[in-house]
Amino acid sequence: MTAASAGSSASASVRRLAAPAPGWTTTADVVVVGSGVAGLTTALRVRAGGLRVLVVTKAMLDEGSTRWAQGGVAAALGEGDTPEQHLADTLVAGAGLCDEDAVRMLVTEGPGAVRRLIETGASFDTDAEGEILLTREGGHHRRRIAHAGGDATGAEISRALVEAVRDDEGIELIEHALVLDLLTDAEGRTAGLTLHVMGEGQRDGVGAVHARAVVLATGGLGQIYSATTNPAVSTGDGVALALRAGAEVADLEFVQFHPTVLWLGPDAEGQQPLISEAVRGEGAHLVDADGVRFMVGQHELAELAPRDVVAKGIIRRMAETGAEHMFLDGRHFGAQMWEERFPTILASCRSHGIDPVTDLIPISPAAHHASGGVRTDLRGHTSVSGLYACGEAACTGVHGANRLASNSLLEGLVFAERIAADIIERDRLGKLAPRHEDTTRPVEVVPLLAAESRAEIQHVMTRGVGVLRSAASMADAVERLAALAESEPETEKREPVQVETWEATNLHLVASALAAAALLREETRGCHWREDAPDRDDERWRRHLVTTLVDGTLRISE
Repeated sequence: MTAASAGSSASASVRRLAAPAPGWTTTADVVVVGSGVAGLTTALRVRAGGLRVLVVTKAMLDEGSTRWAQGGVAAALGEGDTPEQHLADTLVAGAGLCDEDAVRMLVTEGPGAVRRLIETGASFDTDAEGEILLTREGGHHRRRIAHAGGDATGAEISRALVEAVRDDEGIELIEHALVLDLLTDAEGRTAGLTLHVMGEGQRDGVGAVHARAVVLATGGLGQIYSATTNPAVSTGDGVALALRAGAEVADLEFVQFHPTVLWLGPDAEGQQPLISEAVRGEGAHLVDADGVRFMVGQHELAELAPRDVVAKGIIRRMAETGAEHMFLDGRHFGAQMWEERFPTILASCRSHGIDPVTDLIPISPAAHHASGGVRTDLRGHTSVSGLYACGEAACTGVHGANRLASNSLLEGLVFAERIAADIIERDRLGKLAPRHEDTTRPVEVVPLLAAESRAEIQHVMTRGVGVLRSAASMADAVERLAALAESEPETEKREPVQVETWEATNLHLVASALAAAALLREETRGCHWREDAPDRDDERWRRHLVTTLVDGTLRISE
């Protein structure tokens, strides 16, 4: 991936969500939006450089997406493993679209970043000699997944980072706050942002934060689908903000559907329980209702093939047998292994009336991880000066067309450290100067969709741009999304503005951009699977699709 440019020119007008004027203001050197591994690591490392940091999070500090991660963090920490081997596995999973320089940086700097995370307070599972226990997941030819609490890695990483942030008096927190739009100066450079604080307190309602740099670490966009492993707050707010600010986004069409999500029935919607890939890494099998291991023979790694391969295998078998789901069989583990290695998953299954010790686990794919996002270079710069992106909200080039299992936490760690180092260095050189918001340019107000639109957006995307896609299904989705925006009543007729209306509007913009990019890519690659174009086409499509919002119109360049 070509590095994003370091600056952008100012446009004739700025696009912002319809919102009340800010009723309060505050300042910080750096604003970090998001409280997952990417956001909190960035905040801690920037703070270590002596700068004032403000962390904005949509829920509570410890409710970022990171806490839901079960499997672990991938890094070449084991005997005999090397960054080169990790590089090779990542490139294979990325199906020809990884930025090899970005991946090499990730796997080379990854082990050190994990060790620094341990120094921050994270405790990984170890053997009797104190060595970190490692497991395997899909696409990995080595045991290189470090885990904590058996299957509660994200929760442990979140705990350690949250404690470190709360202990640092130089980091200010604003919880229960939805970020709205970027503030820019006369040259289009970052000058801060606007946000809305929910609840009672000194900073209720819409406010403005004036800052020298803004880091988007807002997580994923899984809530554009009816069924996802993402929490309810994952509404693509960072990607939507970046688009309105004129930033480039890339690879949006590559949404990874996790193969093994607990099937709760045909009408289940919202966040669904994840069954970690580590369960298969420890030897669980995928079977159909007759007990046939259908992934055997489809790939050399069978159930441990890359996620797109396994998800396709499950969908194919469902179509062949007419079943609504497949099964995961871990009965041979025994009670002790389930209780010690996968206590979180065991409890989740049992809460839904399924006992993995004695029962097959019904599973089906669900939206899980966005490989694309706000386009960055190797230092986290977006195409808007002073705006950085990190974690799942970013497109760094390391995932390509399909993320390798457990590379996401590593990406958050490594790029957070690189962003922090860049900000500190720019401050040292006097390049991180305060910017003053340009209030002279006209503001184009983006009308808001009704909160009820969220469900319709999800249904449209699930039907048309889900695991299986075609030109017809995606064209229908694009048309329906456009019609939904046109049918909405005028913003001023829908008062008062609610958080749900901003979220629905963000979802609509991100869904529209994703559907348009997916329709344009006429091939099957990674987790983008088109029934009407089933082959990978390197001659035409071994390139990235970059989306921008120009005068209110989505434009995609190849």
